[in-house]
Amino acid sequence: MSIIIMDKLNLAKEIQAQLETVYDPELKPANIVDLGLVYEIITKEDGTAKIVMTLTAPGCPVAGQIMDEVQQKVAAVEGVKEALVELTFDPPWTKDLMSEEAKLELGFL
Repeated sequence: MSIIIMDKLNLAKEIQAQLETVYDPELKPANIVDLGLVYEIITKEDGTAKIVMTLTAPGCPVAGQIMDEVQQKVAAVEGVKEALVELTFDPPWTKDLMSEEAKLELGFL
């Protein structure tokens, strides 16, 4: 049996990799990271991971679905004991937050 010790930076990278598999159904094929919806990934030594994120609009019809998927995928990352998702609209999301790749995929370039 081997023991894997994951530092906070590696844990955050693993969480980001999982978040890159979450999509806003209205803006596929770009994931929520490339869309600029994830503002912050916070990890703590006790295994708590907190995702601070936004949505493209406050009235997003799939808000609950996206947030549930984020919470479940972060909770499934090895080393995460508690996954928290905080929704914020400050600052509000704009297309400027998108990666160049997402803009290209969605035809904004």
